[in-house]
Amino acid sequence: MLFNSLDFVVFFPLVVCAFFALPQRFRWALLLAASYYFYMCWRAEYLLLIVASTLIDYVSGLRMGRHTERRGRRPWLILSLTANLGLLFAFKYWNFFADSARYWFDRWNLLYDVPEFQLLLPVGISFYTFQTLSYSIDVYRGHKEPERHLGIFALYVSFFPQLVAGPIERSATLLPQFRVKQAWNWLRMREGMTLMLIGFFKKLVIADRLSLYVDEVYANSAEYHGLPMWTATWFFAIQVYCDFSGYSDIAIGGARVMGYDLMTNFRRPYLADSFKSFWERWHISLTTWFRDYVYFPMGGSRKGPIRTHLNVLALFTLCGLWHGARWNCVLWGTVNGVYLVAGQLTGGLQDTAARLTGLARLPRLRKVLAVLFTFNLFTISLMIWRSETLPKMAFNVAQAFTLGNDPWLIAAPMVPYELGIALLSLAALLVLELFQEKHDSELVAELNARPAWIRWPVYYTVFYAIVILGIFELKEFVYFQF
Repeated sequence: MLFNSLDFVVFFPLVVCAFFALPQRFRWALLLAASYYFYMCWRAEYLLLIVASTLIDYVSGLRMGRHTERRGRRPWLILSLTANLGLLFAFKYWNFFADSARYWFDRWNLLYDVPEFQLLLPVGISFYTFQTLSYSIDVYRGHKEPERHLGIFALYVSFFPQLVAGPIERSATLLPQFRVKQAWNWLRMREGMTLMLIGFFKKLVIADRLSLYVDEVYANSAEYHGLPMWTATWFFAIQVYCDFSGYSDIAIGGARVMGYDLMTNFRRPYLADSFKSFWERWHISLTTWFRDYVYFPMGGSRKGPIRTHLNVLALFTLCGLWHGARWNCVLWGTVNGVYLVAGQLTGGLQDTAARLTGLARLPRLRKVLAVLFTFNLFTISLMIWRSETLPKMAFNVAQAFTLGNDPWLIAAPMVPYELGIALLSLAALLVLELFQEKHDSELVAELNARPAWIRWPVYYTVFYAIVILGIFELKEFVYFQF
């Protein structure tokens, strides 16, 4: 079930009404049933994967809880890791590695007889796998007591607002909330609905409209040169951000309506003035997961600068692989790792440039240029990700630097009216994000601090903008493929 579907418009209010009508002791069962139904609307049989992962980690957690030393817990942690990562590998990565091996075997005229499996990638498998793995690892480390209520643990794994695209929650913060009685709270409901409105605006008005331009250019890149190719790539950067942060806003807002708090997943990343800052603001639940469960166990920054740089490169290469079973995604992750390492080696690429050019004496201008520099470097890396294959990526890059017949005709891939709506929507989003950045606050909190005669016109304006300007073609969220 998609958030941007009529089914969800009916499903969500019914679940909320039933949730507050039921006694506390039955609410977990309602939410679990709703979550399983939510997932089954996509493909019913793949619910078995979530159930299997849930049972394995539930039993592993209980068994680890019987041992006081890590030595006794280790076999059960290995079981959890093997089962979950094995399922993820089988459904997401088997064919990728098999095809790569077949390519090299064929080049050397060697027999390669490993079969491919025509399996549909389960939506959200990377998200719920990482969420349940964090529980097992925390229990193994002694940071979390094992959950003994199977139903509540199953709800933690499958909670429908964030089941298929995050945020990736930690058991220490989400599990205890399911035991707290949530009373109807008008303020929290208003905050949640406001966040959901913002998320729908980002998805339906901005992301899905920009996708019309991006899809046209990248599907027919031989016909577009110069500025249209660059514009499509800039638009793709905004599309990905609005699509994914929009999903996160809807998820966080939907959970908040029922009284549950999910972690912030984005914090205005395109206003970051360095890559370190950018990755502290982008997909926060994933970057902190990799930091805590991969980077720190690898040694982090504790074993000297060379090891630190290698750890960063390895971490971001894995991050790229998480984003997709394609070499383009792996290269995209590695390139972003290179950006971070370059910043570490130079004391910050932007700061170095500012010192060399004298901009260090002009802090405001230096800040603007640093933000633009960071955004454009990240956007260039997205050209790698958006291209289907490495040869197509090389072709697209060449097209971007080629002047064709109409290299400056920006509006060619889109009707001027549609392009105008997209640009005005982007301008509104930029103003709002600059306001939040300046005041270091969130839009929902700012609105709640305003009187009703200011709040309600804003609500109505956003609502009618979605109704009138939204693209209602049931486009999937970009991160569903992960």
